[in-house]
Amino acid sequence: MSAQGRDRPHAAGLGPAPSGSVPDRYAVVGNPVGHSRSPFIHRRFALATGQALEYTRLLCPVDGFEATLRAFADGGARGCNVTVPFKFEARRTAARCTERAMLAGAANTLRFDAGGWLADNTDGIGLVRDIERNARLTLAGRRVLLIGAGGAASGALGPLLAARPAELTIANRTPEKARSLAERHREIARHCGVALRKAPLDDCGEAFDVVINASASSLAQAAVPVAAKVLRRGGLALDMMYGPAAAPFLAWAAAHGACSRDGLGMLVEQAAEAFCLWRGVMPATAPVLALLRQRLAETE
Repeated sequence: MSAQGRDRPHAAGLGPAPSGSVPDRYAVVGNPVGHSRSPFIHRRFALATGQALEYTRLLCPVDGFEATLRAFADGGARGCNVTVPFKFEARRTAARCTERAMLAGAANTLRFDAGGWLADNTDGIGLVRDIERNARLTLAGRRVLLIGAGGAASGALGPLLAARPAELTIANRTPEKARSLAERHREIARHCGVALRKAPLDDCGEAFDVVINASASSLAQAAVPVAAKVLRRGGLALDMMYGPAAAPFLAWAAAHGACSRDGLGMLVEQAAEAFCLWRGVMPATAPVLALLRQRLAETE
C-alpha cells in the first residue's frame, strides 16, 4: 500500500469530539499571516460537519518555524496549515509524509500524530478541483503554463499532471529551479502522457489554454512576469493569490481577452482536503466559497 493510502484520514480514528469536550486546536502558520481567511473557512467547515475545533492564526518568526510549531503541538494542538515562507521547511519537520508531499518536496498541512507528525500537500488537488469543479474547465488535453517554481508551484505540479493535460510548461526566473522541479516530476509526467517542458519567463510560448500564476509576483505587487502572448482569448488565467494582491494579474488577463480567476476557490478546496486529513470528514465547499466571496465583496 502507498504512503498516501496508509495515511488516509479515516485510519487516524478521528471524528467528532464528544459533546462537552475541549475542542481540538488547529492554526494557520506563516509570516505574514494576518490576512489569512483560513480561520473563517475552517470554522464554517466545523459548523457544517459538527466537528468541535478551534482554528486560529499563528505568526511565526522567519527563523523560528520549528520551535514555534513544537510549542504549539506540545500545547495540545492537533495540526496546522502552513503558508509562506515555510512550506519547504514544514516538509522537513515531519516524520512521515504523503506521496504528494514527498513529490512536491513541500507541505502546507501537518497533522500532529502521536507516532510522528504527518506532512501533506493539499495545494495541488485544491487547485485542480477549483479549475475542474468550480470553473468547470476540464484540464485533460489542454496546454497549461505554470509560472513559478517555488513552494506553490511544487505543490501544484503533481496533481496538475495527474489531470492529464496534453502539455505543461514551467516558466521561472531561475532556470535551475524550473529544471529541478521538472526532473522531480518527470516520471509522473511520462506515466500520465504529459509533455512536460521548462522555459524562461521571456520566451515560454503562446496561446495556452490555462495560465496559472504560482510566482510571488502578486504577493510582491510586482509586474506580471510573462508577456500577454501566453494568453489564449477565452482561455483561463488563474492567480493563486486573491483579493487586492491578485487584482493586477486579473485585470491584465481580462484586458487581453482571457477569463480571469483568483485563488479563493483553490484556498477553500485545499482547506477541505486538509480538514478531511485531520477530521476524517470531507466538508462541502460550494457554500463556504460563495459566502467567502460575498464577504470579500462587501469589504472591498
